[in-house]
Amino acid sequence: MNLIAKDSDPIVDSILMKPEADSELVYRLWEGDQGALGVIYDRYSSLVYGVSLKGLRSVAEAEDLTQEVFLTLARSRTYDPSRGSLSQYLIVLTRSRAIDRLRARTTRKKYTQQWQQLQMPSDFKTPLHQASQQERHVLVREAMTQLKDRQREVLELSYYEGQSQSEIAQRLGVPLGTVKSWARRGLLQLREQLRRVLEEEKS
Repeated sequence: MNLIAKDSDPIVDSILMKPEADSELVYRLWEGDQGALGVIYDRYSSLVYGVSLKGLRSVAEAEDLTQEVFLTLARSRTYDPSRGSLSQYLIVLTRSRAIDRLRARTTRKKYTQQWQQLQMPSDFKTPLHQASQQERHVLVREAMTQLKDRQREVLELSYYEGQSQSEIAQRLGVPLGTVKSWARRGLLQLREQLRRVLEEEKS
């Protein structure tokens, strides 16, 4: 018993009991240690989730964003311990991603409204107004076949898959401005195509 007591060093004991520093955990994570990710997640998941929920006001989206943030930490290697604490980095990253999601949500809402207006222009009072939703859908689909491939692809990704223009640009590997241009021209041509069809029905 006395030997154990003499060998015991309070300074060494305190070091052994001290939680591993965040920076060390992050470096271990980047080296492929998945156990380090679990420790970081346990430490900061509540913080990240709280920021996510406050920004998005949706439990499902907040949970999804929380997972995304920690995956980003593991993959991006953008955290620099010399520039601030890990908690600060995660807060900034979470807020940034939440803003991106809110913008994408607004964009989808805007284009959904445009899409609904496009499917049945209000200035045409024809029997097509009495047509079923399925018949209207077929009409729009046929009109879209007249578009250029890229214009049609962008509109389909926007309206049928609900992707934002930023997401489409990343998926297609083109600049955001190019996607916006394709979408704008596609909408104009699609509207004109529908007008022609409806004019023929009217006459």
